[in-house]
Amino acid sequence: MLISFLFFLSLFAAVGVSSYRKSRGTKKDYYLASQDVSPMLVGLSAVATNNSGYMFIGVIGYTYATGLASIWLMLGWILGDFLGSLWMHKNLREAAKRSGESSYAGVLACWQGTRFGHWQKIAGILSLLFLLAYASAQLVAGSKALYVVLDLPIWSGAVIGGVIVAAYCLAGGIRASIWTDAAQSMVMVVAMTILLVVATQSVGGIGAAWQQMGQVEGFLNWYPQDLLLPGIAGGVLFALSWLFAGISVVGQPHVMVRFMALNDGKRMLQARCWYYLWFTIFYFMATGVGMLSRILLNDPGTFDAELALPMMAMELLSPVLVGLILAGIFAATMSTADSLVLSCSAALTHDLLPQRTENTRLLKIATLGITAAAVAWALLNKQSVFSLVVMSWSALASAFAPLLMVLAAGGKPSQKLAITMSVLGLATALIWRWLGWHAHIYEGMPGILMGLVVFTVGHFLAREPVGRTVNA
Repeated sequence: MLISFLFFLSLFAAVGVSSYRKSRGTKKDYYLASQDVSPMLVGLSAVATNNSGYMFIGVIGYTYATGLASIWLMLGWILGDFLGSLWMHKNLREAAKRSGESSYAGVLACWQGTRFGHWQKIAGILSLLFLLAYASAQLVAGSKALYVVLDLPIWSGAVIGGVIVAAYCLAGGIRASIWTDAAQSMVMVVAMTILLVVATQSVGGIGAAWQQMGQVEGFLNWYPQDLLLPGIAGGVLFALSWLFAGISVVGQPHVMVRFMALNDGKRMLQARCWYYLWFTIFYFMATGVGMLSRILLNDPGTFDAELALPMMAMELLSPVLVGLILAGIFAATMSTADSLVLSCSAALTHDLLPQRTENTRLLKIATLGITAAAVAWALLNKQSVFSLVVMSWSALASAFAPLLMVLAAGGKPSQKLAITMSVLGLATALIWRWLGWHAHIYEGMPGILMGLVVFTVGHFLAREPVGRTVNA
């Protein structure tokens, strides 16, 4: 078990470090791989980055506790992600090439040809804060897996993950991240497939599994209990809110930077095909494994639900395959953690520092510092992986997604209006969570809607038609 786990870790590290040979020693190469990444690598890297420890640990834990109703997360997330990609991915990639910017916030700030310097600073601060929280959640997910399977101290996974991520990020920047993501996405799908097949066979097949799930009270209900609104209305609102979780992908710098790195904007359709095919397959299997875990580990009061997958693997699989599953979990956490660390580094060196450096040595020092901060946060973290990821995800989406939607659709907000959209969108999401309403409706939905309402009201007050410059 330990040998197979270490083998895959060594493989990922070797792939990442080998990318050093293609490094061009420039800032654009470090953060955007000189925009020469193939569609297949873009798609697989985006999948691995999106399907993080959140999927292996958070979603499976949520499905274990919630049951069939968790399917709305899957359907809403994938459909919302797809709808958002229809016009934004290609426009973002073209804007990145046109502006010459190296960070997600930098591209949005310079979209209209002039720099929104104040907005970029605010965006840099928000990116640094919430991407760092997100990165710590990935390291926590890896720590939980090592704790259950190898009985290592809970802090060890965060430290090991941080060291490996730092090693290949320092070697090749985002190119190392993308190359290892592609390898990790393969291991993640293989690991999840093995566990799904073995778990289904162990309970007597699909029919027997469904029958046993039906014996767990409320497990096969179509909607969660205690929703904000009763009956079907509450269920529809719940499902719709997770559609916005999928749309929220366009507000995630660490995912969208993959599409910015594509070698040709005309090949975006190919990249999206790789992305959605792999994404759909993986999310479907993760949901299935989460549901099976409830009947295989049928005493929810005795353990942390987010440990369901590694515990299930230990019960069903041989030590070698447990090592593969553990490598899959760790791969998922690292594939997202490295992307988040690099996006944090870009926010610091490109969006926040008064003199944006082109010195790759200083960029790597910033990356190392960000990694250390993420490890420290993971060691101090008390929240669940699911909770911390959704909070960070919704915050970034509420701050950035409405502005990207408007810009990609041809809108031309002023800097003041852009700042108002981001600040009020973020505030709405955070207040929604503080009030506890996120248990019923994903907080990114009101956050994104608030940003779009602010833009609409800004145009109305300025008495200008939508699509024209607003002096708000």
